[in-house]
Amino acid sequence: MNIIKKIVLWIIGLTITGAILVILFALFGNYSSGERAGQVIKMSKKGYVFKTNEGQLNTGEIQQGIWNFSVKKSEPELLEKLRSAMNNGKRVTLHYDEKYVQISFLGDTKYFVTKVEVLGE
Repeated sequence: MNIIKKIVLWIIGLTITGAILVILFALFGNYSSGERAGQVIKMSKKGYVFKTNEGQLNTGEIQQGIWNFSVKKSEPELLEKLRSAMNNGKRVTLHYDEKYVQISFLGDTKYFVTKVEVLGE
């Protein structure tokens, strides 16, 4: 009976550890990083319970020219730069990280802006 109890406890422990690792990987792991250029056309706060900062970038392409992105709450300076560029009609280059999965309490997209370059400044 003791051996079976130890095996069950090991299986439970490994399952919990695995679940924690998967959650941490989903929260902090990046699938890719990149840049997109265009004009910010929309910035908003969305959500019923968890308010997230969302935006849209017009990349100027004929098909699928609108790119949706999210900005973390811990990045208020990025939000200010994006709003300023949008209000002044400036083109920007957005540096972003793409997450493996979209997590609704962090943002509506898998793309999180990490840096904003206002073109022409």
